[in-house]
Amino acid sequence: MSRRATKIVATLGPASNDPQILEQMIRAGVNVVRLNFSHGTAQDHTNRAQMVREAARRAGREVGIMADLQGPKIRVGKFADGKIFLEPGQKFVMDAARVELGDIDGVGLDYKTLPQEVKVGDVLLLNDGLIVITVDAVRGSAIHTTVKLGGELSNNKGINKQGGGLSAPALTAKDMDDIRTAMAFKADYVAVSFPKSATDMEMARQLCNVAAADGHRPGLIAKIERAEAIPLLEEILLASDGIMVARGDLAVEVGNAVVPALQKRMIKLAREHDRVVITATQMMESMITNPVPTRAEVSDVANAVLDGTDAVMLSAETAAGKYPLETVIEMAKICHAAESGDAFELESDFTGKTFTTVPYAVSMGALFTAHHLGAKAIVALTESGSSARWMSRHLIRVPIYAMTSNIATQRRMTLYRNVRPLLIDTSMDRDTALAQAERDLKALNIVSVGDVYVITCGEPMGASGGANMLKICLVE
Repeated sequence: MSRRATKIVATLGPASNDPQILEQMIRAGVNVVRLNFSHGTAQDHTNRAQMVREAARRAGREVGIMADLQGPKIRVGKFADGKIFLEPGQKFVMDAARVELGDIDGVGLDYKTLPQEVKVGDVLLLNDGLIVITVDAVRGSAIHTTVKLGGELSNNKGINKQGGGLSAPALTAKDMDDIRTAMAFKADYVAVSFPKSATDMEMARQLCNVAAADGHRPGLIAKIERAEAIPLLEEILLASDGIMVARGDLAVEVGNAVVPALQKRMIKLAREHDRVVITATQMMESMITNPVPTRAEVSDVANAVLDGTDAVMLSAETAAGKYPLETVIEMAKICHAAESGDAFELESDFTGKTFTTVPYAVSMGALFTAHHLGAKAIVALTESGSSARWMSRHLIRVPIYAMTSNIATQRRMTLYRNVRPLLIDTSMDRDTALAQAERDLKALNIVSVGDVYVITCGEPMGASGGANMLKICLVE
């Protein structure tokens, strides 16, 4: 059994939309499947979610589903020939009122208020920053520009403003419809694109809660990809269940050179505030067309792991690439190798910390005890998953097995670093539940006679209120 702690998020798309390939990817190490709501209909997403659940069942392991909302469409319109090639120095007009298809001289805009939000001298970046244009004049609905860095521009490519400052709301009417779709199939996580403040995340949570059936509550992931989000990073984080270091749009807005340090800061901040963190964008980009990653990509993934990210994410690599399965296999190997070479000091995590609640103190006690006793496992009997999440914020080589009777909790915990979530009946009395937990550990070949493991639970069993008991067990 793999002891890999870092989780893998894989995007579903044409390359992986086959039940057999998806099952193989799950067996190879995918923990969470991302459904990209920028493409496809509501029924497409519902069908894919069902396919994910069935593939996970066949693979014998539970996976989470993350619904990734499209967010505002700040994009150019379509071209008569599908694409054009812009040369440095040429003039190019983007016109919000244009209805005819675009050509070499200009194109329409999906984002109709852009002319009101730019001024002379602003730098606009198209197609993920591959094309750079500067604003010469704004005349009514038309933005007149000069191309500084040219290249191929095709239909509906994105527009960013250097330094940020575009006012598009994080949640569009389409996103609100998509939230209803995601809640109908009980997505485990909802990722919100381009949030600028805590208010955006609070609104998304309210929409999810209203749309959810049977009290389902998804985890909310804030995708940090706007320059405006950086000064408000902590408040956005606290209004969310986790963040995604969305390095594509973020790099376009703040500059490529700034992103690595921001990535480290975001991972550290998320762990300090007991939130999960996903590192995303171009992690294994070359494997879209090549069967092996570059050495730079290997280092990129490994560094995110060493920084303590909960998960690393694959986008086009598994959605549209030639080698979706091979990419997952390679990423799993890199994560495992990076974790094996990681040095850490658990005690330094606790220096100056105050344990303000009994469940939190019990969870931290389990970590400390397991580390110093050389335990084979930590077991958290949990209804909400909180104790497993707290433990997962600290880097430790002892694997955490979170046992819950709640399938939604199990699926949500698929994203937590170093946590393997298992389904168990925790409504029974304490001694029966503890005996069942040990039988499960033995059956999974996690422990054998003579091994020590640590277990936390709440008494009475099955009641809410959190862990209040820590037990050290010797397998006989």
